[in-house]
Amino acid sequence: MEASTLDLAISALNIMLEPSRLLLLGAGVLVGLAIGVIPGLGGIVGIALLIPLTFEMDAYSAFAFLIGIGAVTTTSDTVPAVLFGVPGTTGSAATILDGHPLAKQGQAGRAFGAAYTSSLLGGLAGAFFLAISIPTLRPMLLYLGSPELLAICIFGMSMVAVLSGKAPLRGMVAAGLGLMVAMVGSDPQTGTMRWTFNTLYMWDGLPLVPITLGLFALPELADLAIAKKSIEAGSKVNARSGQLEGIRDTLRSWWLVLRCSWIGAALGAVPGMGSAVIDWLAYGHALKTERGTERFGSGDIRGVIASESSNNAKEGGALVPTLAFGVPGSASMAILLGAFMMHGLVPGPRMLTDNLEVTFSIVWSLALANVFGAGLCLAFSNQLARVATIRIGMLLPAVLAIIFLGALQGSRQWGDLNVLFVFGLLGWVMKQLDWPRPPLILGVVLGDIVERYLFISVNRYEWTWLGRPLVILFFTLAIVGLVRPLIGNFRKWIRPEFGLKLKPQFSLNTFFTASVVVLLISYIVVASRWNFEARIVPLAVGYTALVCAVLSLLSQVFYREASHDVMGNMVELDKPLNEDISAVLEVKITMARAAGFFICCGGFILLARITGMLLAIFVFIFFYARFWGGERSNRAGILSICVVGFSWVLFDRILSIPWPQNFLGDMFPVFRLFLK
Repeated sequence: MEASTLDLAISALNIMLEPSRLLLLGAGVLVGLAIGVIPGLGGIVGIALLIPLTFEMDAYSAFAFLIGIGAVTTTSDTVPAVLFGVPGTTGSAATILDGHPLAKQGQAGRAFGAAYTSSLLGGLAGAFFLAISIPTLRPMLLYLGSPELLAICIFGMSMVAVLSGKAPLRGMVAAGLGLMVAMVGSDPQTGTMRWTFNTLYMWDGLPLVPITLGLFALPELADLAIAKKSIEAGSKVNARSGQLEGIRDTLRSWWLVLRCSWIGAALGAVPGMGSAVIDWLAYGHALKTERGTERFGSGDIRGVIASESSNNAKEGGALVPTLAFGVPGSASMAILLGAFMMHGLVPGPRMLTDNLEVTFSIVWSLALANVFGAGLCLAFSNQLARVATIRIGMLLPAVLAIIFLGALQGSRQWGDLNVLFVFGLLGWVMKQLDWPRPPLILGVVLGDIVERYLFISVNRYEWTWLGRPLVILFFTLAIVGLVRPLIGNFRKWIRPEFGLKLKPQFSLNTFFTASVVVLLISYIVVASRWNFEARIVPLAVGYTALVCAVLSLLSQVFYREASHDVMGNMVELDKPLNEDISAVLEVKITMARAAGFFICCGGFILLARITGMLLAIFVFIFFYARFWGGERSNRAGILSICVVGFSWVLFDRILSIPWPQNFLGDMFPVFRLFLK
């Protein structure tokens, strides 16, 4: 490492050790731990929700806080996974296989000790991976121009779309929709208003925060509301007893920890390789390479160690493409990418040159956050377990109110809540129909970057940049990555044993895909009326997404994946709704409860525009907790007052954030002070 680089690394450490920044890092860790314990939430929700709090912070403090949130959600998500067999986040799904059986055997403390220690070591390995990547990539990035960065972004988008489970076509359609959403507003090249529909709110584009909260937070809360089921049992388990034994187990399995940590860090650097995939790959690696694996799946501590060390290490890996190339390594990194831009930092070569000190501060924040998170989890496992058992009737309305407040910080206009609602409904439908959501949000983040790099490349080099070696390489990799899964799907379609049928078949998914096709056609028709500079990228994206959507529709109509049961009979694998819900409830009940949930959300938005946010929050929480949650009136009232008081102190007194005007405040200006 060069002396200058080492000096910057030491300087960044000194900056992060300042008491104010350590305090913010610790606050972020506490928030991240609390979010990780609550099933359905995760680092994406936490970062998106609290980004507005960092507007007035310097870059070092802001990213210490945000990294603290994102780094430790995969540490505390072990609590519900082990105690209740419910993953706190998707990254803890493999932990359930051995962690929950250990808890049933009275060894929950041992599982926690192993999980937290391996999470700590994995997180430190991820930070080290990020640190050594910086001097390695730094010289290379000096030779990258806008054409190469454009090619890397497109390659990243292709990876995200392809790594979308068994439905690569849906992933590509979702990525295309995200890119088109990013282009809403005034075209930076010509000033043309694109897809604004004469709405002033949309002139500056759609804000990232309500989109993210809508896609990822509201669907999870909707599922909790639909299920009407709190996480029960396990509250009497002593989560600390046996932790030392688990720590010793981890230290004895140091070679397994090291291998799985590097698997997590390396795969985390691949855009689109989500925590759920990495988690299972590390678990499978342990199953294949360790000796005496017959107890895997029924209470082998090595299964916990493998999965937990990998899912914490992936955060360091995911930061590599995010910082170096401006290509988010995961959905949470996409949100973090938006935070970079809010603070005037452009991910890419500048983060490894002009802003190298900020980059090293992120490395130190990641390492320190893992140390703080693991230490707090080891010390307060019992308390964290109690957080996971809060009754859903109390938890859900309070979290919903906070999400509404967070979404309003996008542009501080009532339109933010409308965006939250629309994308929340879209996100829930996508989740139920097994459409991947990360490609959509990554498209939203990368859309502006892709378009900007394209115009810079064309204006500076005309079209000669297409012949550059790195451009050819990354474009070729993107094309190969997109074509290979399509060829694989086509080969399956032409094999009769996989269920190819000439008789059309229709389902909820078919209807949704057809709606997407109609939407894309409408967007293309509108875009074709703009001048050349404003329409070239939207049309290219629109036609590509349309082709993928039509192919996906044809696949759903004429092909149904099938397999054989134990008796040799053909069984359909296609599900009408997400298994998490449809396995427990009938479709009609699911749809009715979902409609009720979103009607309540829409009612809150309408009430807020009439009375202001604080009064609407009070009414919403009280009635939701009292009548839907079945809580007593005094408990519902106390919860309402506490959330309103917290919101007023934080947003009004501390942050001094202006509240949007409401109908009653406009009619009665004398009461405007109280109607916020």
